[in-house]
Formats: sequence, C-alpha cells, structure tokens
Amino acid sequence: MVAAAAVTVRAMRARRTRAAACLLGLLLLAGCASSPDLKQVSLPVPQPSPAPKPTAAQRENARILASYGGAYENPKLQSLIEQTVAKLVAASERPELKYRVTLLNSPAINAFALPNGSLYVTRGLVALANDKAELASVLAHEMGHVIARHAAIREEQARQAAIISHVVSDVLTDPNAGALALAKSKLTLASFSRAQEFEADGIGVGMSARAGFDAFGASRFLASMQRNAELRSGQTDPRAIDFLSSHPGTADRVKNALANARQYSAPGGGIRDHAEYLDDLNDMVYGEDQSEGFVRGRRFVHPKLGFTFTAPPGFTLDNTAQAVLGLKEGGGEAMRLDVVSVPAEQPLTAYLKSGWMDKVDPASIEDITINGFPAATATAGGDNWSFRIYAVRFGSDVYRFIFATKSKSAQIDRQFRDSVMTFRRLSLQESSQIRPLRLQIVTVADGDTPEKFAQQMAVPDRALDTFRVLNGLGPNDKLTPGIKVKIVVE
Repeated sequence: MVAAAAVTVRAMRARRTRAAACLLGLLLLAGCASSPDLKQVSLPVPQPSPAPKPTAAQRENARILASYGGAYENPKLQSLIEQTVAKLVAASERPELKYRVTLLNSPAINAFALPNGSLYVTRGLVALANDKAELASVLAHEMGHVIARHAAIREEQARQAAIISHVVSDVLTDPNAGALALAKSKLTLASFSRAQEFEADGIGVGMSARAGFDAFGASRFLASMQRNAELRSGQTDPRAIDFLSSHPGTADRVKNALANARQYSAPGGGIRDHAEYLDDLNDMVYGEDQSEGFVRGRRFVHPKLGFTFTAPPGFTLDNTAQAVLGLKEGGGEAMRLDVVSVPAEQPLTAYLKSGWMDKVDPASIEDITINGFPAATATAGGDNWSFRIYAVRFGSDVYRFIFATKSKSAQIDRQFRDSVMTFRRLSLQESSQIRPLRLQIVTVADGDTPEKFAQQMAVPDRALDTFRVLNGLGPNDKLTPGIKVKIVVE
C-alpha cells in the first residue's frame, strides 16, 4: 500500500538520522533491589517504565516543526526575536506570562502562538518585515490571542489543490492512502473569529506602542502582506498557509490597525530601527532550504540527494512537504514526483501493477532505462484524467513520476517522456555550486532605482515586483539614497 511505502522527497534521508529526535516520550528507568543476605547483595536492576504520553502542546509542537521544516538555527535572529518578545511582555497586560520563541525554517509567511505561550515565526515572515516595529506588531498580535485566552486549537490536515484533488479521487484505490500520497500537505490553523482577530489587533497595537515601538508597524506589515499575496496570486505554494490565510487580511483590518495606532501616537513616533533590523537579516536563507532541494524555474535540483530533473514546458513547480508538484498554466496537466520504498528484489514492472494505483493498463507496462537507471513505465485511466507513470530506481529508493492530463495525445505523452528523461545524477561539481538563495543588504546610492536593483535579484520572474514587496515599497515609491534595502542573491 502506498501509505506504508511513500515517504517525502525532502525527508526520506533525514528520517533515518532524526527519528530519535522526533520521539516525544523518553524511556524512564526505575530500579528495585532484592533483600541482601550474608553471602551476596543484589545490585538494583533497572526496569523500564511506560513512556509518558506526550502532552497536547508537545504533540502540537512536533507537528508544527515537521510541517515547517524544523527550527532555523540563526542565533542573531533568535536573539532579535527574543529581545522583542521580552519588551512586549514587560508592556503587556499579563507580564507574568512566559513565552518560548521558535524561528521556523520555512519560506512561508506565518506566525502563531499556542495557548501555553509557545510562539512561532517563520523566517519567511522575518524576511518580509522591514523593521523591528513590523516584527513586534506580528508577535504582539499573537501574544494578544494568548492574553485574551482565545481558543487556539490547531490541527494538521492534508489539504489539496483542486487539480491534485481530482487526481486523488480518480486514481488511487485507497482514499486514505490517496490523501497521503497525492495531497499537498499543509499545517492548517483553526481560524479565530473576526471579533477575536480585531481584539488581538487592538491588544497587539497597544502592547507594541507601550513597549516603545512605532504603533504603525501593524498597518505597514499588513499592507506588505496584502501586496505579497497579490504578487503570489496564481502561484500555489502548498506550504504557504500564510498570515493572511490563517488571519483574515481585509482592508478593514488595515483600517482598524491605523485607527488603533492613532490612539497612541502620530506616524513617525516610536522605535523602528530599519537599518539595524536589516543588518540582522543579511545573509539569511531566502526561499527553499538546502535540505528540501530547490526549484529553479522548471528545473528541480536536490544537491543532497544528488539528482535533478526538468518539468515539461509551461509547468510551474512547487516543492512541497510531501512531493514535488507541477501544474501547467491552464490547469489541464499536472505532475507529481515522490519517492517510495520498493524491495530491491521486486521488479519495477511488478511494482507498477501491484495495486497502489487504480486502472493501470497491464498492456502498457514496460521496462525502460533512464540515463542508465533501471525504470518502468505504464499508463492508467481515470474518470477525468489520463496518466503516464514512471518508476525509476535511484540508489536504494525508487522515484515515482505521475503525469496527468485531461487531453491525452501522443504529443503530450512525448512531453512527459522527454521530462522524465531529464532525470539524472548531479555531478559533485554541480552539487557544490547549487546553494540556497540569500538576502543581501545593500545601501542605496545616488541614481539607484528599484529597476536597477531588480536586475540584481536572483529570482526566476517578476523581479521588480518582488523587490518592491520585499522592501515594503508601493508601485510608485522611490528610493532614498542612504537607506538600506534587501535584494535576493545566489
């Protein structure tokens, strides 16, 4: 069954080395001694006791770390966030509360808190903020939910993009296995009510202002979030259940944040520390982490696992927690790459007809070779989709390509075959040259423009829009010489 065999591309190696770290219970040893006599004394014999059950908070913490790439180890940023939280706590209505901060290794833009005071913020959110007041506004909003004792039940769910959900329902025999195998896995957070969100906004703005931060940081950051959402509209990053997704980001909230801020000060008052904040961001990872592999246009490269492939023309790739997913513009074609464990003695042709996928055409199954690697291919049918499947044995694992189309044709099938034929091993030189993108902080000089900096941005498309959003600039904003800005470099 696929539920037993499938593992994620980015986690399949790490599972062997980090399994122990994911355990939430520790084995406790208890001893008992026998009664001594004149001839011998029995030493205490350790006896295992049942492992304690993890608490709800421990389970939730484990789910969050697994869904958001674990913790991002950056002492400078960790210290920045902790110092900001400490100032906010001292100015809060409940200074006795204790908070534990975790910086998550995810490009998604999100922050949230558990009822026990565990605060989480992604590096993607830290990268989007442009000063300490903006960061403080997000942290204070989440602390506001804790202070107000709002219900903060959060759960992990498998949620699917519309096209991929059709693939699930059409082809897999076991619906539960299908949800695991083909879903875009996300961590979803229980939504707060509109009233609770506004209450947390009000608490957060007041807390930030009393702590000495610019009270208008919340409205600026919400505006940046809105522009970022507009920039990313049409893209489907399955991990990016961002701040606007789990916290309604309406124009009313921006207006409300401005109204709250005006109760405390006029614009321009309070701590912002724009330059100091950006200095702390210099050289931080931007986008995907090396442990996940990288999407570079239509190409996916995984230097740690040592392979690469290129998607068919017109496809946009998403590197998700469960798999690499691709969707062609218009939605008529989709693809998935994941990895499964197949016994070395089992032929790949036998695997393709082993029942993990429904409606496989037995007559279409054949052995092939892809760049020297043993492989097998087959076709399958569905109510709305036609499928071309490939299984490629690479080292001790089997990589599984599933291509789907609504309009089956020889030309489309040839494009699928051409794509899988790009699957190959990376050379050591290639692996060493592929690195994550990073933020670089530069100072604006006379004559510098957003268009000029956009030419230096190592992003695949919409570089100018990305530069403006990343630096909190509107479509017509100009740059002031002497200020610092963020650019994305390799």
